[in-house]
Amino acid sequence: MIEVERKFLVVSDAFKADAIRVETMQQGFLSTDPERTVRVRVLDDSGKLTIKGASSADGTSRFEWERELPLTEAQRLLDLCLPGMISKQRYIIPVGAHTFEVDVFSGDNQGLIIAEVELSAADEDFPKPQWLGEEVTGDAKYYNSQLAVKPYSKWLDTSFL
Repeated sequence: MIEVERKFLVVSDAFKADAIRVETMQQGFLSTDPERTVRVRVLDDSGKLTIKGASSADGTSRFEWERELPLTEAQRLLDLCLPGMISKQRYIIPVGAHTFEVDVFSGDNQGLIIAEVELSAADEDFPKPQWLGEEVTGDAKYYNSQLAVKPYSKWLDTSFL
């Protein structure tokens, strides 16, 4: 129940050629408290409820509990979420023994593309494809819960700070 992952910005759309699947998702948050984030996700024709604990100091690991939900229940829970929905397409890309999930955001987070790779340990070696850019692991502004509160489109708007 401990998730270990690293996040990177993506510098080109070359990843799309290697994707084995693309998923469309919408997600909202019942809680964006960094100590206990509660997320509802509608993913194509299914739903998920996820609870995440606080991140480790370096941002690579945290508690994660997730359960499948019927689509209708997930859609109803989205109605209860805090303002700030996240919409994105997720590209699933195998690279060696690892799988990268590349999120292409839309809506208020249009223009942001983030790749995540789940690992068995924070210091695990993994292949880094050419399209990976700067690592943003542990930078809270790139957490989906924070993108719901302060979307990418508002980062340059100083009145939003």
